Amino acid sequence: MGLTVGGNTTKTEKMIELDFSKDKNGLLPAVVQDHATGQVLMLAYINELAWQKTLETGKAHYWSRSRNALWLKGESSGHVQLIKEILVDCDQDTVVFQVEQLGGAACHKGYHSCFFRKVAGEQLVIHGKLVFDPEEVYGKK
Repeated sequence: MGLTVGGNTTKTEKMIELDFSKDKNGLLPAVVQDHATGQVLMLAYINELAWQKTLETGKAHYWSRSRNALWLKGESSGHVQLIKEILVDCDQDTVVFQVEQLGGAACHKGYHSCFFRKVAGEQLVIHGKLVFDPEEVYGKK
């Protein structure tokens, strides 16, 4: 698949091992960014299976905490995330997936980013545009 792991260093590590032992459920956070703009699209969690599937397929896989199951992003909506680059932090317990977001939306509520609201005083204000109607895609809001 030709993923670039890490940054612009000259040292190459042969084995990609993440430290899944720090969390009692074996989950690590995955920050997801649009590879072209750097916009944060979502935060999800991966376990070892999701990590391996992501590396094998080049498509973002996560562990759904609510369903307690492996989840290919976009399997219901068609809004798949193609991995462009993966960054791993210094403790090897957090990753950044830089992705190409197919279908225009990462958020199940229909927005490009899950971070479509911002704090304005004591309120949350929507600052993103709706890309799709979640009721049409999922049959619910």
